Amino acid sequence: MASSSSSVYAQSVSKGCPVSWSLDGLRDCIATGIQSVRDCDTTAVVTVACLLVLFVWYCYHVGREQPRPYVSVNSLMQGADANGLQNGYVYCQSPECVRCAHNEGLNQKLYHNLQEYAKRYSWSGMGRIHKGIREQGRYLNSRPSIQKPEVFFLPDLPTTPYFARDAQKHDVELLERNFQTILCEFETLYKAFSNCSLPQGWKMNSTPSGEWVTFYLVNQGVCVPRNCRKCPRTYRLLGSLRTCIGNNVFGNACISVLSPGTVITEHYGPTNIRIRCHLGLKTPSGCELVVGGEPQCWAEGRCLLFDDSFLHTAFHEGSAEDGPRVVFMVDLWHPNVAAAERQALDFIFAPGR
Repeated sequence: MASSSSSVYAQSVSKGCPVSWSLDGLRDCIATGIQSVRDCDTTAVVTVACLLVLFVWYCYHVGREQPRPYVSVNSLMQGADANGLQNGYVYCQSPECVRCAHNEGLNQKLYHNLQEYAKRYSWSGMGRIHKGIREQGRYLNSRPSIQKPEVFFLPDLPTTPYFARDAQKHDVELLERNFQTILCEFETLYKAFSNCSLPQGWKMNSTPSGEWVTFYLVNQGVCVPRNCRKCPRTYRLLGSLRTCIGNNVFGNACISVLSPGTVITEHYGPTNIRIRCHLGLKTPSGCELVVGGEPQCWAEGRCLLFDDSFLHTAFHEGSAEDGPRVVFMVDLWHPNVAAAERQALDFIFAPGR
């Protein structure tokens, strides 16, 4: 269909003439359009109208049935490196933090530390550590997604999400015998929460829901004197453990508290050379630890051992009346790391080195 006004418009544009957009011109254009519709085939108009209705119906139908995107705990954290988020944690960007300071020359630095250690002591027994440092990039990149330590992978260690209590029997039994001692010191500490939102010495961790706070006695191999003075018997107990990691950046000891409704995003630990031990202090129902896809529940007065280099998460689905889930967490050596290797790793990963 062609109208006289359309022809005039086309001629005006082709000649470079301006088009008048006055009110009279607009009225004439509308009148011409109405006349064009009247002059056209009725069948064509009906066809176009039906197609338009079908298009509107399709848009409505698709919009109605498209499921609302479910924002999982993982997707809240994935792809947010620009904001300092990775694997569920707000990375502090501190050069002193072994997890947060992503050093491009880390492997060269580790190799230099190993050479320095070997010169002072011996290369004997260093084969596995040497192999791990030399091929660290390949190990970390080729690991299955279920186990991806973020900082250091020692090859040829037995791999399992959870460990039996006999893996570090002496230390497990010692911790369990002192359950009441640790619990009493925690309860004294926790009374301070009635006076302020976050008492001195406690650290608030990043979680997509709820609250997760920790009270460190040892943080990445460094003792926290002020906190240790508040838990003197628990701190002395650490000195009696035979396999506690206390001299390198992979060693931690703390009280960990999850409030009801808290979910810790799935994440990986920094290394596979350690076993993370949780002694249950308060373990209400509805709380679970999931490591490598395998769920376990804590029990008061009992130790739970796991490899935190596996993908893991924890949550507390209980009610407010249930109170918090509380564990005493301490890092122990993996039982298959030899004594010579422990000494070398303490040297290589010494805090501040």
